[in-house]
Amino acid sequence: MAKTIMIQGTMSNAGKSLIVAGLCRIFKQDGFRVAPFKSQNMALNSYITEDGLEMGRAQVVQAEAAGVKPDASMNPILLKPTNDVGSQVIVNGISIGNMPAKEYFAYKKELVPQVQKAFKKLSDEYDIIVIEGAGSPAEINLKQDDIVNMGMAKMADSPVLLVGDIDRGGVFAQLYGTVMLLEPEERARIAGLVVNKFRGDKTILDPGLEMIEDKLHIPVAGVVPYMKVDIEDEDSLGTHLEGTERTEHTKAEIAVIRFPRISNFTDFQVFSIMPEVQLRYVEREKDLGSPDMVILPGSKNTMEDLLWMRQNGLEAAILKLEAEGIPVFGICGGFQMLGESLSDPHGVETASAAQQIRGMGLLPVRTVFEKEKTRTRVTGAFASVDGILAGMSGRSLEGYEIHMGETVRAVPPLSYVMESQSGSHLAKMDGCQRGNVYGTYIHGIFDKEGIGEAVVEGLMKMKGISGNVQGISYQDYKEKQYERLADMLRESLDMEAIYRIMGLTKNK
Repeated sequence: MAKTIMIQGTMSNAGKSLIVAGLCRIFKQDGFRVAPFKSQNMALNSYITEDGLEMGRAQVVQAEAAGVKPDASMNPILLKPTNDVGSQVIVNGISIGNMPAKEYFAYKKELVPQVQKAFKKLSDEYDIIVIEGAGSPAEINLKQDDIVNMGMAKMADSPVLLVGDIDRGGVFAQLYGTVMLLEPEERARIAGLVVNKFRGDKTILDPGLEMIEDKLHIPVAGVVPYMKVDIEDEDSLGTHLEGTERTEHTKAEIAVIRFPRISNFTDFQVFSIMPEVQLRYVEREKDLGSPDMVILPGSKNTMEDLLWMRQNGLEAAILKLEAEGIPVFGICGGFQMLGESLSDPHGVETASAAQQIRGMGLLPVRTVFEKEKTRTRVTGAFASVDGILAGMSGRSLEGYEIHMGETVRAVPPLSYVMESQSGSHLAKMDGCQRGNVYGTYIHGIFDKEGIGEAVVEGLMKMKGISGNVQGISYQDYKEKQYERLADMLRESLDMEAIYRIMGLTKNK
């Protein structure tokens, strides 16, 4: 059986995901086989594993930090919000349908055997499992039948580190209040307190640390500074997306439409590390301005997000830019929006959705939402690409598809790919283009080295700017960030104490 450590927080966004990722990298560096685990995750950022199963990207990031392949067992329950009161429920990588929140809370206890099975699978394969909680363990209205915080800690018989966010203020009240709202047997599981996102001189904090230890009789296991590391954020409805600043090196500006149900916003993260690019997220028509390219990203509710754009003026503004020759690139739901029509005869997206609405009319495609979800990884190459992004022509690509819709095209595809699903391989065509409008179902399409550079060079050429963009390996960049994260956590956490808490020594 693997040893465990669980990271819980006093609130959402206390920094649990980042600390789990950093601990995964530290344990990997120390020679252990380590895996992340989160029994239930609510996220619109998801990923398809090699065996065609869907999981939250936060656990994918943590698996990358651990140096292991993502496995759907690391996130056995994934909730993808479809609206403010309901979510698509994905169990062990497969969607079992949409549920209102009240229905899911009554149902989730039936999923305990699935959670236990997934955890045991990892426990048999790894030395250490770093478990992540969700929100706060002190949500007293949700504690009954809990399967993600203290309920999960009990199932795994795991010690817990409780993380408080000092950047929001009131960290001692957070820690004290959380502990005091727990049952005695739950408090006994908390083996250490962590103050996260600290800025300034730690000596000023020391008296408070001593007092909180005295009041709770729980040691402080570390004070973690506000870490400026560029690691993909866990997605939630409250996620704030930050773009990049314009600098003297900026040569191209890319605007990403931030839909209310934006999904897989990591698809264009590669542009955020390119000094030549200013990446902006736009929610209002007046903020769109005059970018050099517009990206319509994925959406968990494509039809409603298209209607949102139509109502707030963004659709009209994008159509005007396209008419002026500005390239528009749609990914997954964004690709579907660019077509002529979207039909939902089975009420797949939402029971209240219109059965059919018109698309933006920029691509000659029609989409029908089906009951079965496409979940597959792909490899392939771009076809002959016309227009401003012609530099992508023939370049190899890889990524994954997650969508309910089936799209029929009337023009040649954007790429030719090989689909890998359930051990089978199928050659097929993906996406399409017309003029300077491009659409694809492939998430991660810009990630492979050379593709993002080709896009930016095309935009520069459009503006009459000569020169090449320096090649960037996004994977190498991420590896450096994981190493930096681990270094910072080693300096700020009492790793010897954490090993003792788990019943391990650094050298196996």
